[in-house]
Amino acid sequence: MARLVMKFGGVSVADGSRLRHVGDLVQHFNRDNEIVLVTSALQGVTDDLLACARKAAKEGNVSDVIDFMEKLTDRHNQAIADAIRDPQIAKETKEIVAGKLSELEKAYIGICYLGELTARSLDYISSYGEQLAAPILSGVLRDMGIPSKSFTGSEAGIVTDSNYGDGSPLEKTYDLIPRKLLPLKGVPVVTGFIAKDEKGIITTLGRGGSDLSASLIGAAIDADEIWFWKETSGVMTTDPKIVPEAKSIPAISYREAMELSYFGAKVLHPRAIEPAIRKRIPVRVKCTFDPDTPGTQIVHDELPKVDVIKAVTLHKNVALLNISGAGMIGTIGVAARAFTALARAGINIVMISQGSSEANITMVIEERQVEKAEDALRAEFPRELVKEISHDHDVCAVAVIGAGMAGTPGVAARVFKALGSAKINVVMISQPSGQHNISFVVASKDAERAVQELHREFGLGGTA
Repeated sequence: MARLVMKFGGVSVADGSRLRHVGDLVQHFNRDNEIVLVTSALQGVTDDLLACARKAAKEGNVSDVIDFMEKLTDRHNQAIADAIRDPQIAKETKEIVAGKLSELEKAYIGICYLGELTARSLDYISSYGEQLAAPILSGVLRDMGIPSKSFTGSEAGIVTDSNYGDGSPLEKTYDLIPRKLLPLKGVPVVTGFIAKDEKGIITTLGRGGSDLSASLIGAAIDADEIWFWKETSGVMTTDPKIVPEAKSIPAISYREAMELSYFGAKVLHPRAIEPAIRKRIPVRVKCTFDPDTPGTQIVHDELPKVDVIKAVTLHKNVALLNISGAGMIGTIGVAARAFTALARAGINIVMISQGSSEANITMVIEERQVEKAEDALRAEFPRELVKEISHDHDVCAVAVIGAGMAGTPGVAARVFKALGSAKINVVMISQPSGQHNISFVVASKDAERAVQELHREFGLGGTA
């Protein structure tokens, strides 16, 4: 009997009928396995919760809060009605949800009167999406005859630092989770995304943190596999919206998966598989709507290099940031000062490139952070050292990823020859020494065509 952690989110938990479908899947796999379930909020609820909180802080209108709460109550009560057939279990679940909604309404009204919204308050508010979903999913399982109890992330043992909005799990989490969840009794349903700090205050693991919750639990209880149920049939060779013939990749390494996550693939949160890597637990990405398909298995060991390239990804919401000046040449510490200034401003750097002349440093950053990044650099450098700080919004980053390119001659030549033949100009190039990734920047108008050309060049859709 295998021990599995299964995480569901997004479309998989959109409404009552989808929650019932999750119950059917768990019932099917529960026959031969021990299962822990991790759930996100009902689709779109977290965004709605945060929007209402910001509006309450800005406008302070209690009647708007009451209107929102009525809609939120109706949505969750409808999910209970659609998903749970036993009247007694439905009644019990509705009472639990009503208690949570009452707590949430009080918090909103407090925000209206205070007129302010701290990071700590945002964590408290956003945690309710999962707190409302988990009892319903647990009720669905009990309705199907499967013993189940719902837990918040903190009740399951997840403890983080006090970095509200993006908490990092503390080492003690790995000891606490087994004490809280083992031995498994039926199927526990744990809220993803949320935890508490050492003071007992609610924290969140950041957007996409439900995947990290599942990975943490899997690592802590020594699961045999961690399954992420998504809308796609595994990790794809590229975005099917760009290349319709994109295929599911049967198996990739942890390292390839991390590269894919960091460079725009939306299947997994970049941090999600770090706890699994620590314990060498295989991760599987499966499709909720095609459960018999194996999906993609992500494993610790490097796989045989059958395919030189596994996938091509596109990162759209980025900008090119350039600092240049003759005074930079031979001046020690310019790069260190630039990166330190950006780090202090909370700027995430996606890619870096520096010419051997040392006269310029080019970085790819998130588009929304451009103004803050330029302000930070202008405050750091005098004009005689850095003459120009400029940016270009109209770009996208493309990454070609695969462990097979390490030590394989001519991969970069094929990449750039294919782009050259398609008359696509490359603005910037970056390749780490590990040779699992060649990343480059192109104009936005050429980005999707670049992905299509490279997908075809390396035969990712079946023919080279």
